[in-house]
This record gives sequence, structure tokens and C-alpha cells, in this order.
Amino acid sequence: MSASAGGAAVSDSGDVRVGAVQQWELVDEGWGRRAAEFATLSEPGNCREYVTVHHRLGVGDGDRVLDVACGAGLAIELARIRGADCAGIDASPRLVAVAKDRTPEADVRTGDMHALPWSDGSFDVATSFRGIWGTTPDAVDEMYRVLAPGGRVGLTVWGHIKASPGAWALAPFRLAEEAKVQNQAEMVSLGRPGVGEQLLAVCGFTDVERIAVPFAWEFTDPEMFARALASTGPAFEAIQHVGESAFIDAAVDVARAQSRTGLPLRAEIDVVGYLARKPGEQEVER
Repeated sequence: MSASAGGAAVSDSGDVRVGAVQQWELVDEGWGRRAAEFATLSEPGNCREYVTVHHRLGVGDGDRVLDVACGAGLAIELARIRGADCAGIDASPRLVAVAKDRTPEADVRTGDMHALPWSDGSFDVATSFRGIWGTTPDAVDEMYRVLAPGGRVGLTVWGHIKASPGAWALAPFRLAEEAKVQNQAEMVSLGRPGVGEQLLAVCGFTDVERIAVPFAWEFTDPEMFARALASTGPAFEAIQHVGESAFIDAAVDVARAQSRTGLPLRAEIDVVGYLARKPGEQEVER
């Protein structure tokens, strides 16, 4: 889950392209610089989210599944365990390397989610876990294209963060410069009621359903939390603005206030899911 792939914009426009040139290194700089730490310290906390969406979509034996903005590929690995034939795409080659290592038989590629390198109708299921944002809606059209008639789609986005008991865990991201913070707010707009539903409907999907998705990050101590958070793209934006040490110190401080004797740090954050279906051939003919 990075930012072609998985979660944060890397330019003020939120696109991985600057002008007419594709700037993959911008995404990789933010999300891929600590790929192993992201994969082992941060991404495992997303398992509830991945399992919930796979279950609701009925992912199983023989399904051809594409994960867009696949990051380090944990969702691909879990879909493969359910019997799916998996593919994925991410803008960070270093995260793609981890995804390939986790699931060597999967077709995982470095690329642009706005121009998916697969033919029309290649997949039965397409997912993206906090990888498509209010700043990157055109990627949904591409997901529609590569789905076979009757194919299923599942997207997740941050929901009402400020009302979440674990909102504290995202607070250090606000150390980024103001323009970046404002862009982050635009990115999460798909979580607002009606916004994601409208986007999917405009792209041609039917039977759109909004669901609550369980999500909780857990960490052993404030220092481990800070290290995990620093491996993400939004953290890199803050680090660029205030420096590594200041970011780590701020993350440790905010986590210490949440420490509980004998229990892990736990940050429950509102995540919204959208499930939908591409119309079947007979429906299109009508």
C-alpha cells in the first residue's frame, strides 16, 4: 500500500506524474526508502482490513485478483492463501521487490495505476487498500477496464479520522508543510458519505455498498510505533519538513501518552470500504 500505490500523494497534485514525465522515484523515495521496515512493522497492522474485504468479496479458488497500489504485497499473499491467482502493481520498485519475495508466483509489476499494464477483462476481482484517493480518482476507471463483466471491486479509504479513538497515531503527519497537510485532507475525501459511492457509480459500477472496515494498529512500545510510522509516505513528507529526529521525537511523545501497563499500544482508526460490481455482459447489452 503505497502511493501509486498505497496511500500518500507525492506531489501537490497527488499524482505520480509531474508534467508529462512519470516520476516513479518520487513515490519510491517516500514509500520505498524503508521497504523492509514498512513490510514488517507497519503493514501487518492492516491484516484486519485485508481479510475483511477479501471475505466480503468472496475471494477464493480460481479468482484472478489484482491489487492496485499493492505496496509490500501482504494483501496479495493473503489472497493467494485463499486460492486466488494474484497480480499487483505499485509505483515503488523497492516495495514491489518485497511483494515478489512474499508471493513469487504472483504477477507483481512496478507501474502507474492510471495506465494498468493488463488487457481489458483480465481479472475477476480488483482491490485497492487505501491506495486510491480523492486526488487519484481516474485509477478507478482503469480498475473497471481490467475487470471482466460481473467482476467485483473492493476499495478502502480512511474514514472519519478525527472521531477515531486512534486518531493520535496519525497526528505526527501534520508536521509536514501546510500544503502537504492540505493535500492529505483532500486525499481522504473519498471517505465522506456519498463521495466514494458516486465515484464508483460514475465509473460504471453497480450494486455499490459502503461498509465499515475494522482497523487497528498495535505496537509494543512508543519507540516501535515511531519506527513503524517513519516508514510510511506521509511520514516522509513530515520528515522532509522538520527532520528525522524531530519527527521520531514527536511520534514517541504522542505514543507515550497512550501507553497502557501490560498492554500494547492500540490505535483504532475509522476505515471505510466500498464494494461494487461491474455489470455483466447481458446487463450491458440492455
